[in-house]
Amino acid sequence: MEIPVELAQIIINEQTDEQVVVLREKGGDQRSFPIVIGMAEICAIDRRVKQIVLPRPLTHDLLVNAIEQMGGRIQKVVISDLREHTFFASIHVLRNGETIEIDSRPSDALAMSAGLEIPLFVEEGVFEQLKM
Repeated sequence: MEIPVELAQIIINEQTDEQVVVLREKGGDQRSFPIVIGMAEICAIDRRVKQIVLPRPLTHDLLVNAIEQMGGRIQKVVISDLREHTFFASIHVLRNGETIEIDSRPSDALAMSAGLEIPLFVEEGVFEQLKM
């Protein structure tokens, strides 16, 4: 079961390469958890959330533009699994009435979706694994 979540916090620490985003459950129990990501991804997420437009598209912008130019629309991002301390995600794209599921690192999926009002979800099983 997919649980709706929101990007609750962006933590940028310029002293290290490991940055943190926190996802929090909408409504319900308000469960939350951090995901450690890289500097490039945290900057892309922060820029998109703050609606800072650059003169030329960066990689995450390019991917969104390519999907849209090919007639697709990003429906949702799902943090789908947690294995050996690594999160897995998928980007769900609707194109010609068909849903295409694209494997992604969570950081890239979040960077693509940030600031675009794309629904974020976490599989219940991920929350269950985090309780252990």
